Amino acid sequence: MKKVGIIGGSGFIGSYITQAFLNNGFLAKVSATDITREDKYEHLMALNHSDNLHISELDVTDKATLQEFVSDCDIVIHSGTPFILDVQDPQSQLFDPTIKGTENFLEVINRTPGIEKVVFIASVAAWNTNFPLPAGTKNFTDTFDENDTRFTSTESHPYAQAKFMANQVVEKFIKENPNLSFEISTVSPVMVMGKSMSNREDSTSTGLQFLIKNKIAPDDFIQALYDNDIPFAIVDVEDVANATFKAATTKGLHGKDYLLTSETYKVSDMSAMLNNKEPKEKPSIIYKNDLANKDLGIQFRAVKETLNNYSN
Repeated sequence: MKKVGIIGGSGFIGSYITQAFLNNGFLAKVSATDITREDKYEHLMALNHSDNLHISELDVTDKATLQEFVSDCDIVIHSGTPFILDVQDPQSQLFDPTIKGTENFLEVINRTPGIEKVVFIASVAAWNTNFPLPAGTKNFTDTFDENDTRFTSTESHPYAQAKFMANQVVEKFIKENPNLSFEISTVSPVMVMGKSMSNREDSTSTGLQFLIKNKIAPDDFIQALYDNDIPFAIVDVEDVANATFKAATTKGLHGKDYLLTSETYKVSDMSAMLNNKEPKEKPSIIYKNDLANKDLGIQFRAVKETLNNYSN
């Protein structure tokens, strides 16, 4: 049996990725920052084929434990960067673990024999740090795909800036190492929504769905979303996991970075659907998924189904 190492494999997206690999006959090693916190990963023990699952403590800033984690893996998925919107100290909370963690990871992977494939779970912020606002000179109705120029701004949210910079680290590494013995692919999801596998209350993604469903604004950032009825491109968490699995198990995708996205709705309509009501407006397609559809064979589900899954 082949083995996959999934950094962040017990998180909102990572749990579904872990499930996808277990369901397809892989041994799965999942990282935990603190192995004594069983509440962080106990939901994975209820998955089918969980006898092929191993939880391993990992600090991504520690190269020695990182080396040990990846040493016996055929495939490694990096989905372990923090998703934090309420930031007190951007440097310690976001920039250091996201950027330095990516640099450490690439250094370790590059000297580890036997690895066949690496997949990074990036973000739409790797393409546009202004998301959900338009990139640069674009407007809210202009489409965006992988042929567009990446956009970043120092005025963007620190989380978005960190994800953009981490992606630049990966691109630079690929360019400077043309003869790698393994492939690197990246998936960049837009706003990921759907039902969480765990009952954890520290998930930013599920927390945001709760806020939008109940029209709660704990800060100015969330209030501005309601005040301006901002449109969001959304993708289902299960579709992200399936795309990650396909990217990891399909050869010939080295250096590719896929936007994972479905439809776009305004916040008011998202709130309606989260409450099992009909949206007032029809969805639009702003971020396009043609490349992921073509290369990975992913048919992205309708946002209405995704939001209903959360509320049900």
